[in-house]
Amino acid sequence: MRRRLTLLVAATMCLALLAFVVPLALLLRTVAQDRATATAGADAQSLVPLVGTADPEALRTSVEHMAAEARAPLTVFLADGSVLGTRAPRTSAVRLAALAGVSRTVERPDGREIVVAVLGRPDGTAVIRAFVPAAELTRGVARAWLVLAGLGVALLLLGLLVADRLSRALVSPITELSTVSHRLARADLTARARPDGPPELREVAGALNHLADRIQELLREEREQVADLSHRLRAPLTSLRLEAESLAGPDAARIGARVDAMERAVTGLISQARHRREPDAHAVCEATSALRERVAFWTVLAEDTGRAVTLDITADITPDGTADGTLPVGVPADELAAAVDALLGNVFAHTPDGTAFSVTLAPRAGGGALLTVADDGPGLSADLVQRGTSLGGSTGLGLDIARRVARSSGGRMDLSTGPDGGARVTLELGPPASPPALP
Repeated sequence: MRRRLTLLVAATMCLALLAFVVPLALLLRTVAQDRATATAGADAQSLVPLVGTADPEALRTSVEHMAAEARAPLTVFLADGSVLGTRAPRTSAVRLAALAGVSRTVERPDGREIVVAVLGRPDGTAVIRAFVPAAELTRGVARAWLVLAGLGVALLLLGLLVADRLSRALVSPITELSTVSHRLARADLTARARPDGPPELREVAGALNHLADRIQELLREEREQVADLSHRLRAPLTSLRLEAESLAGPDAARIGARVDAMERAVTGLISQARHRREPDAHAVCEATSALRERVAFWTVLAEDTGRAVTLDITADITPDGTADGTLPVGVPADELAAAVDALLGNVFAHTPDGTAFSVTLAPRAGGGALLTVADDGPGLSADLVQRGTSLGGSTGLGLDIARRVARSSGGRMDLSTGPDGGARVTLELGPPASPPALP
């Protein structure tokens, strides 16, 4: 905008300067020509009384003296053929003036010729000729044009300087508004615009600040509602814990462990809802251990439902060609666990009991890992990747959680159909932003 405003002012000033400078330059040339012609004509007219009355010798002396002092060549042609003053040929204009007895000004390629006929001499009509060369007609015009051009350039530069200052004063508040909007888009809800500039921009700044306050208020209310809803889950969890304690044997320990894990998840959800955290650009976790833990958790339920579980982990290869048993990825461990739980939960929710599934983890080209969950079920529709969409009566958030985890690490999620017709979900998990320091 600043550049366009400056170009607009420059174009306007150029048109204005052309509209005034060009006619003024032409006027200066015309004035210079008229001044030179008037001077030469005055010299010629001053000789008329002398040519009409003086004797030949006095006339010769006077003409020679005036011709020497005149700025333009001055010549007197007598009827007897004598030529006084500056030597010049008898031109057609001179002959016509001598025959017709008229005075006139004639334009020539090399200048301007002024002839004055003097009547009343005994020997006939005499003609006074003053010639103004083309160089004399344009004397001083080039210098005047240079002065005009310099003045025009100076005025143009001054106008551009003023336009730049004005455009900067106008664009600066707009740039600040853009910066504040980008900060708000990056979840920096403390960003506020300073009302400055024209009234319209001050009004926009006030509206943007009001919008930021409203967004902050709505997010605060939403976090409190999520925290309240999550807190309500503590009551059924307490009931489950009491029932688990009333049992005996290995089932009690297994159910109690699941209740503890669920309680930790609910507590983490409450904490995350009440205290919003900025995304960690240096998040890192070791994918193999996190995956083994979650698959082991779901394997117990898979055995109860008659499902065969296959876990295939390909360790990362170090530069010396050996496997170090780690696959660092750029996501926090809890988010990776949530993504794995979401994918395995979908398998149990959307496939009948007895359906086998496999979990594969392999290194990703360029760093990171490829996590694939495939089952032998009926497959999933591509519409399920949309948040809140479910064909099985669930919330429809599972695949969206996995997709967001993959994107947060710089990867993506692919939903496809396996060779046997089952669903295949692949998460591309990007590498950590900085070299990880894993144990």
